[in-house]
Amino acid sequence: MTVDALAIPVGLAAAGPPRDAVARGLREDDREAIEACRQGEREAFDRLVERYQRDVYRLCYRYVNNHQDANDMAQEAFLKAYRALSRFRGDSAFSTWLYRIAVNTCLNFRAARRVPQEELSEHLADGGAGVAERMQEDERSAQVRKAVARLPEKQRATLILKIYHDLTHEEVARVLGASVGTVKANLFHALGNLRKLMGV
Repeated sequence: MTVDALAIPVGLAAAGPPRDAVARGLREDDREAIEACRQGEREAFDRLVERYQRDVYRLCYRYVNNHQDANDMAQEAFLKAYRALSRFRGDSAFSTWLYRIAVNTCLNFRAARRVPQEELSEHLADGGAGVAERMQEDERSAQVRKAVARLPEKQRATLILKIYHDLTHEEVARVLGASVGTVKANLFHALGNLRKLMGV
């Protein structure tokens, strides 16, 4: 598997996490791909990259607010996952394990390097909306991103995974290696701090 195989297109739309029967089917397919990788079939990992690259890119972008850095972090997360695949025990879903790697990669990046954050709109412009209205929406989106960026790391991680990725409290707890109670508390404090930062 080459690094090129892990290249992640800029600006991918998000796909929500799978649920119920679909999730069980994907989890089984993930196990088969992982086992194939362990048997030496490197191309089997490409299936996992294709399946999760949108969510991992989106997760990374929420942390670094810069498309190029998000691409780099997502690619690094997949490379780390590939190299550590022999240590994946299967106690949780592969996606949970992968998200944990991505979160840690982004946290390390942010701790090592504080970079200017891009101010990009999170939506496609609506052709029917007026210019002033679009400018107000863009300004509000930028204010939200700045406020989220100022949250303490644990609160920020919880908010990103719960609100933007629509994970359950239990899934967030597994990704962050915390209890469900801690996740709920972090989310409560994150939302309160966000309101203060936004002045609402």
